[in-house]
Amino acid sequence: MDDLQLLREMRSDIGSAPPATLALGRTKLMTRINSASTSGASTDTQGKGSVSPIRFRRRILLASAAAALLVGGIVVADVVRPMGPGATAEAAEVLNNAAAATIQTADPVVNAGQYLKIQSTNLWGSAAVDENGKEYQWLDTEKQTMYVPANRDNEWVWERSGRIPTTFFDEASKQYVDRIQAGGPEAYVLRGANGAFYGPGSESTFPSSSYLDSLSRDPRVLLDDIYQKTSGKGQSVDGEALVFIADLLRTGVVPGGLRAALYKAAALIPGVTVTDEQATLDGRKGIAIGRVENSSHFRQDIIIDAHNGLPIGERQVLTEPRGTMPVGTATSWTTVETTVADTAP
Repeated sequence: MDDLQLLREMRSDIGSAPPATLALGRTKLMTRINSASTSGASTDTQGKGSVSPIRFRRRILLASAAAALLVGGIVVADVVRPMGPGATAEAAEVLNNAAAATIQTADPVVNAGQYLKIQSTNLWGSAAVDENGKEYQWLDTEKQTMYVPANRDNEWVWERSGRIPTTFFDEASKQYVDRIQAGGPEAYVLRGANGAFYGPGSESTFPSSSYLDSLSRDPRVLLDDIYQKTSGKGQSVDGEALVFIADLLRTGVVPGGLRAALYKAAALIPGVTVTDEQATLDGRKGIAIGRVENSSHFRQDIIIDAHNGLPIGERQVLTEPRGTMPVGTATSWTTVETTVADTAP
């Protein structure tokens, strides 16, 4: 599994869906509404119809005046300036200020016997086709909590609520989901030494400490490395680079020095702009920077806390209608918050 695939697997957007008995219908549906995606969709098998996660990209942090708030009045001297056209001046200023702020924010210290507790709320798009070929779309939400022991070779614990349908764009889709998911999903817990939740030999879905340590803290070198990792993976190399950065940040395990380098690397990516000065994600507010991927018709955003430079989360937003989903729909987003816990379930 390569580095990019590892990060994509981190999205964990294969949830508790009904069975796939209409493979042909599924293929027809996903070809029609998800043709821009280069990642494979997966399906569980339990009942009538076929339900698949929607990925409108491959399948995955603000305004000049607001930027001053990001560092609480700190004057930023170490500003990375693009070697040629990169992010807009406004976005570059925000990202560089975020880098300065996040360096000053202490990373959680996990002592022996403790756990790094990573809580996330996740939203994903789902699509389905019934036995009559009728198509449906909706959005699911799932709460997750990951407990990573101080000694990563020990047992990890992953609590998942199951995917809960939360947003519908037409009554027909709501009625379909009510019919096939009567009673709703069941919460479940996964356990595995070193994050291998799917049995001996399976890989951890989190980047290892050694992998994170191997990434350069020089923004230009780091971005060049990301370009190499994402080359030929789907959309434009610049679009894939920003998605890679968003996916890495959303894990909640990126140390401060690397977070700062990732922000500065994002400032070097052409087409990155401030997309929302008052972005709200799961009730938390920050500033969003993002980039539109014209070929796939979505915008990738990274949302950063304006006070400490920590990532609040990331989202993907449609820039054209898809099926019943209107322009501006966030077809996926994740918020992440990292603390330290003394025990795990």
